[in-house]
Amino acid sequence: MIGGSISVGRGWVDGRRCAVVRGFRSPVEIISHCVWLYHRFPLNFREVEEMMLQRGIVVSHETIRQWCRKFEQTYANGLRRRLPRPGDKWHLDEVFIKIHGKTHYLWRAVDQDGSVLDILVTSRRDAKAATRFFRKLLRGWRSVPRVLITDKLASYGVAHRTDV
Repeated sequence: MIGGSISVGRGWVDGRRCAVVRGFRSPVEIISHCVWLYHRFPLNFREVEEMMLQRGIVVSHETIRQWCRKFEQTYANGLRRRLPRPGDKWHLDEVFIKIHGKTHYLWRAVDQDGSVLDILVTSRRDAKAATRFFRKLLRGWRSVPRVLITDKLASYGVAHRTDV
């Protein structure tokens, strides 16, 4: 799960030879699983410790904290690298939401696979907001979709006609 710049060596755990991270006693699979659990789910270090204990692996929460601190950047880089390219059909829409009693608009773009490409929260639902969302969306992905499907809001047409 964690790859890249982590130097992996060979070591012995429970009488078996396995891959270990240099300078650490635990196998790379255990370290990467603990880091993944901590960053993927809203867990604290003690909860990750308990989950590993249920699997028969004794590791302290302090050790998990040190692993997360040491390998979180490598883990994040691995996630960024694996981001799939968006599909060529994008769906754009806006949703009314209330924040502290005031109505705001959540603009979002989703590709045909259901992956959220970008979101923007604004207090207005006009051409300026739509243009801002288009610019943010196209600048972030640096690719142009083949098809844009909207809910026929007039602001989209104005934003599309302007020089985005």
